[in-house]
Amino acid sequence: MIITKSRAEIEKMFKAGQLVAQVLQELKAMVEPGITTLELDNYAEHRIRSAGAIPTFKGYKGYPFSICTSVNEQVVHAFPSKRKLKEGDIISIDCGATLDGYVGDSAITVPVGKISDEAAKLLKVTEESLYRAIKMMVIGNRLSDISHAVQSYVEPFGYSVVRDFCGHGIGTAMHEEPQVPNYGLPGRGPRLREGFVLAIEPMVNMGTHKVRIEEDGWTVTTLDKKLSAHFEHTVAITADGPWILTQLVS
Repeated sequence: MIITKSRAEIEKMFKAGQLVAQVLQELKAMVEPGITTLELDNYAEHRIRSAGAIPTFKGYKGYPFSICTSVNEQVVHAFPSKRKLKEGDIISIDCGATLDGYVGDSAITVPVGKISDEAAKLLKVTEESLYRAIKMMVIGNRLSDISHAVQSYVEPFGYSVVRDFCGHGIGTAMHEEPQVPNYGLPGRGPRLREGFVLAIEPMVNMGTHKVRIEEDGWTVTTLDKKLSAHFEHTVAITADGPWILTQLVS
């Protein structure tokens, strides 16, 4: 069952989303050659807790950190560590915070110093696919219209969409119904209604869509070791159109 949120609940989710957006902006500014992914995690946890919130990821199904830091061929869910970022890397940072019982969830992929033109294009296309998907989040559209918007945009560039992981409903729990794949035919699935809140998160690979889970049981990598990018926003469907709760409002 898809849980419809009231305006008051969405307002609470907006507050959580703004905290996540601010933390991601601060982490992005910290990314440079030589910093470790564990330093990013330590900062994020302190920042979230100091705002009176809880790092949603920490302890979720046993996940031991506050953010996910996926580098290069890592798609999602990679553990922060003492690994130092290098010039030319890309890093996907996924962050969630629970504030007053409601969750905000967002992700960005960030260049480390100067990156290749090919990597920069992957980031640009993946981020654009997220916003094209969000444009489909209007009352009366079908759920698969969101999915199709991602796939139909990225595949002409020669990229592939990860199929083993997807977006999701979100609210008082990080993962609620429905699942939101990043591929599929349009015009299918439930109709979108006012009050639905979804985390939309394209995961786009430079090569094959196939992935594997590493020995830690969490880290997802591309099967061919080519680069992957990940962008995510928490978005509410309203009578006035999609409201991006994790887009920072200055």
